[in-house]
Amino acid sequence: MESIIRDIKLAPQGHEKINWVKEFMPVLNVLNEDLSKRKPLSGKNIVITMHLEAKTAYLALVLQNAGANVAVTGSNPLSTQDDVAAALVEQGIKVFAWYNTTTEEYEHFLHKALDTRPDIIVDDGGDLVSLLHGERSELLPNILGGSEETTTGVIRLRSLASEGRLKFPMVAVNDAYCKYLFDNRYGTGQSTWDGIMRTTNLTVTGKTVVVAGYGWCGKGVAMRAKGLGANVIITEIDPIKAIEAVFDGFRVMTMEEAAKEGDIFVTLTGCKHVICSEHIAVMKSGAILANAGHFDLEINKEELEELAVSRRIVRKNIEEFVMADQRKIYLLAEGRLVNLAAGDGHPTEIMDLSFAMQALAVLHILEHHKNMSNEVHNLSDEVSNKVARLKLQALGINIDTLTDEQKKYLGQA
Repeated sequence: MESIIRDIKLAPQGHEKINWVKEFMPVLNVLNEDLSKRKPLSGKNIVITMHLEAKTAYLALVLQNAGANVAVTGSNPLSTQDDVAAALVEQGIKVFAWYNTTTEEYEHFLHKALDTRPDIIVDDGGDLVSLLHGERSELLPNILGGSEETTTGVIRLRSLASEGRLKFPMVAVNDAYCKYLFDNRYGTGQSTWDGIMRTTNLTVTGKTVVVAGYGWCGKGVAMRAKGLGANVIITEIDPIKAIEAVFDGFRVMTMEEAAKEGDIFVTLTGCKHVICSEHIAVMKSGAILANAGHFDLEINKEELEELAVSRRIVRKNIEEFVMADQRKIYLLAEGRLVNLAAGDGHPTEIMDLSFAMQALAVLHILEHHKNMSNEVHNLSDEVSNKVARLKLQALGINIDTLTDEQKKYLGQA
């Protein structure tokens, strides 16, 4: 089966990107060395759907070095980097993706990846799982299990499992302590502002930033906004998270109230239509809307378009919507993940942790699928601790260990 990519001639630049991230992913490097020798995945087909950039590419290569036949497709129309896709093809991995896909192309690429008849899947947002439980159900007997990278995907999985409809075990890598604590907070926090700032070339300091959702991703974005000098407002539906935001020093209010004050809005809820016409109607002229949740549903783009009397692209990844009263509202990256559609995604060192967890999740499925129920499973603390220790070793940091007396005192002897 032939890969489908934009241009194989872009591969040299893609190789350079992949080689760069390898230098800063020591945990994956350790796993790669071990797996390349043992090749535990020999003969297994793996399909990865993720944001196809250099860090994802290295994960795919690690799994290939472990013996797997790997196929990769993108999980977002605007996050695939064509040069990286070409570089993977040159290294023997099947790729079905290119930048700026249409909805039809995106779905076609997912189907082409599934045509490789995977044994294990690595999903991002739940689209592969959805297809396997619908149009591609004929592949279900082949599936040993899979792993999920995102909060949104885990929500979809748990819904499927609660209805008794999940047909194979899935590991919620997103819910592993060593993943969400760093990836969702520090990764999303930095990469979201990277995407916003490089796209707009505007200051953050002195502006009022409205962060919708105070989960781990929202915490990270709010923390970084505060560090950049912004005045931060949090909107929430969870009373406990709302109190946490207050105690962290942020103002908390409804989106209806916040809409009148915000200069920059960032949605990270995993829900839909968090910003709608009633909010847009009272926003300041010049307000900037960005989304860092998985799907482009958090900002109601249809209502934004209906309210506008004109619209135009004013800069790459910035669309201007002019309201009837001549106010201008700016939407970044079509309301898609701003950190990937308008940036390079999470920092390399952060994804070193997350993708090490993904590699270990794949191995866990391979070794234990026969004893795993068709539910959503968490990775053990032992796996999180292993990844964290490898990272500390790479950083040259030593930590204390319990003495026998301390273990006895804590009941661990």
